[in-house]
Amino acid sequence: MEATFESQRATALRWRESTAGERIVRIRRLREAMLARREAFHEAFRRDFAKPPAEVEGTELLPVMDEMRHAIAHLRGWMRPQRARGAVTMLGTAAWIQFQPRGRVLVIAPWNYPLSLSFGPLVTALAAGNTVILKPSEMAPAVSAVMKQVVGEAFPASEVALFEGGPEVSQRLLELPFDHIFFTGSTRVGRIVMAAAARHLASVTLELGGKTPTIVTRHADLRRAAEAIVWGKFMNAGQTCVAPDYVYAHQAVKDAFMAECRAALDRLYGAEAQRKANADLARIINEPHARRLAALLDDARARGAAVTGGEVDLAQRYVAPTLLDGVAPEAHVMQEEIFGPLLPVLAFSSLDAVIGEINARPKPLALYVFSESRDEARQVLARTSSGGACVNHCVLQFAHGGLPFGGVNESGLGNAHGFFGFRAFSHERAVLRSTWPALSKLFFPPFTARRYRIIRGVVDFLKLPMP
Repeated sequence: MEATFESQRATALRWRESTAGERIVRIRRLREAMLARREAFHEAFRRDFAKPPAEVEGTELLPVMDEMRHAIAHLRGWMRPQRARGAVTMLGTAAWIQFQPRGRVLVIAPWNYPLSLSFGPLVTALAAGNTVILKPSEMAPAVSAVMKQVVGEAFPASEVALFEGGPEVSQRLLELPFDHIFFTGSTRVGRIVMAAAARHLASVTLELGGKTPTIVTRHADLRRAAEAIVWGKFMNAGQTCVAPDYVYAHQAVKDAFMAECRAALDRLYGAEAQRKANADLARIINEPHARRLAALLDDARARGAAVTGGEVDLAQRYVAPTLLDGVAPEAHVMQEEIFGPLLPVLAFSSLDAVIGEINARPKPLALYVFSESRDEARQVLARTSSGGACVNHCVLQFAHGGLPFGGVNESGLGNAHGFFGFRAFSHERAVLRSTWPALSKLFFPPFTARRYRIIRGVVDFLKLPMP
């Protein structure tokens, strides 16, 4: 690791002057190597997640391909220096912002979307002109092995390298003085990463998690809301950081909403008795996580929750898509991020109370509101804080290339995707060129009475109200 990191130093210095064309060539090399192993990725995801090929294409390959296409189309514009206009005191100068590569960057990726959450940041890091060391999760070993083949074919280790292994590998990498660290994972580990970065004063992007709230008001289109929520919650067996974590449904429509959810489950995944055999349902990543979810389910049941679904087969890492009604506030499923196919549905009567409960929790990575009333939606968006939000849908904000993706406070720091990812991996260098030095000399000593009057006059001018 140390030798590879050192080998990237010379490359990073050389790439500081790289052109858009050179960077685009690197992205295209990655794309060709990735697509050459398309079927290998299908098989790897089947082994790690029992994930259907359509979901691999839609949630793993598609986001990376979209990131590549977006970067290739816009990179020249992103790299162009941005003119900076100054106040009247800056007369006689020209100024601009120059985007420079940060240098050597580390990307630590999670297991739940191992391809898209590794190669997505890799694309924008390359677009920004950086060398990269990738550390995928050891919990998806089959996918990680294929990614290592792709990276090894597309790049020498002095440009991009991938290291497999457990937490000890991440710990060793975090000891190195990277210029930027991009981490996706839990808030607990995010704190460890940020502390390690602080030792070298490295900048960080943290994509963390949290309990994503979803609000279904009495003015919602219930069929549309149920279908979107069921899709967003249960794809990848609920192992999605921006999946709805729990739902507030207005008491006037809650029973009807639950009925629509059960109908949506039937439409998307078949009748309850046949769902375990449905190849469109992924599996939990490993048995310990399946046991954790089974314990959350048992605890909710013991506290009086009514359960729709609830089948668990630990040997097959299967947890059925499950609706939980009447969940006690103190239930464990309401205290921690679920990250699995369990969906608590809570009744509410006051939108003000719901907003108060959301604001009493740590700020989530996402928030969803379903309502045909624009006033209700505006009220929720204005009075809450989250990394991103959707009105009358869920999850799609992650896939929109023109939107920043990231959290706030405990759900993350910084943004990714498109230009926002390019900017995260770039240093925005301020550059000023003096074109008329005579004006600035007014502020040089000696401060004569005349110079004092001029400086004071400038201050008085600046305090005047704007037209």
